[in-house]
Amino acid sequence: MSGKQSTHIDRRDDVSPREGEREYGDVEFADPTNKKYPVDTPEHVRAAWSYIHHKDNAAKYDADEVEAIKGRIRRAAKRHGVELNGEDGR
Repeated sequence: MSGKQSTHIDRRDDVSPREGEREYGDVEFADPTNKKYPVDTPEHVRAAWSYIHHKDNAAKYDADEVEAIKGRIRRAAKRHGVELNGEDGR
């Protein structure tokens, strides 16, 4: 897998990006299109990693979108000094 992933994530009909922004503020999200999976703090990075590994959450995305989200979470984890456990945490 190459270093920089630029996979576009499609807008989901089941979420409101404004809701994510209202809840978390203007922060970095692993899914910036839908404002899902904030990765601005170590706690959010861990939670995002856990949630994207739930089958029902991952099923809302195409496989390449899930990989892009995981890649963004991995990069955020590295920046925040968070060790990821579980599937392909590296």
